[in-house]
Amino acid sequence: MRIGKLPEITLKRSVLNQIGRRRKEVLVGPGIGEDCSVIAIEEDEVLVLSTDPITGTVKDIGTFAVHITANDIASNGADIIGIMLTILLPDTTEEADLRLMMQDIEAVCKELEIEVLGGHTEVTKAVCQPIVTVTGVGKLKRKDLIKTAGAKPGQEIVMSKWAGIEGTAIIASTKEEELLKIYPQSFITNAKSFINYISVVPEAKVAREVGVSSMHDVTEGGIFGALWEMGVASQVGFQVDLDKILLKQETVEICEFYDLNPYQLISSGCMLMVTDRGNQLVESLKAEGITAAVIGHITEGKDRLIINKEDIRFLEPPKSDELYKVV
Repeated sequence: MRIGKLPEITLKRSVLNQIGRRRKEVLVGPGIGEDCSVIAIEEDEVLVLSTDPITGTVKDIGTFAVHITANDIASNGADIIGIMLTILLPDTTEEADLRLMMQDIEAVCKELEIEVLGGHTEVTKAVCQPIVTVTGVGKLKRKDLIKTAGAKPGQEIVMSKWAGIEGTAIIASTKEEELLKIYPQSFITNAKSFINYISVVPEAKVAREVGVSSMHDVTEGGIFGALWEMGVASQVGFQVDLDKILLKQETVEICEFYDLNPYQLISSGCMLMVTDRGNQLVESLKAEGITAAVIGHITEGKDRLIINKEDIRFLEPPKSDELYKVV
């Protein structure tokens, strides 16, 4: 099998179709586009759980690990309580490397006001680079639950920040020496700083206040992948204007240098939000210092269309993330 997310057909055939439903407490189980499971713990309150491994980078792995899981929890409208960690290390790892990783993890936890609840750390010959898997736990009132599957025809699609920012930061960090042959240090430094934008917890809070029916954080597969997953989860179509998708110049240039599609590049820090009040949501996000734009709308049926001036094309299911072509 190819590196990266499983193709949708493989995921359905060999994973999802093998899983049964047995417990009434499980309100949301595994599905295309659904990043969290939801469990009812009281009549009016639910737990939201999500788990993710970090495999595409080693640099800043602790920072990415916490933010990615916190983003999933926030996308369901929940407040994250804490995380469980599984850290697998190759035998070449120094203790100082582990200590630095944990310091990065704790720094993000302090920023988000959450706790490390426990976990497991192991040195093993089964891995050739550090692997961190984070399971996040959040909670919210049952009536406030937001699912990826909540998009409805006629609603607007809003994106926050920029497509490809996570991939840009990773490439700039891992390929800095190579990129410095073409670009000045200031360009590379700025691209690396995109790691500071990868939390979507702030925009999720604003979105809950304005009112949204669906949220989906943009991760592996890029914004095209996230749009597809949202459409599949909600069983709807959409029309998205390519010119309205926000990109940073550093992302554009790095993608051109490596011949990558920025719309299929891993994009933690970017959130898709579906709402009846697109312009109001954009203005509310901007008031909090968060760049945002209305990029399209939800339609009846299953046609998922990308509009590029006079060109109209059907979006295809996500393939392997563009990041794996480089790192």
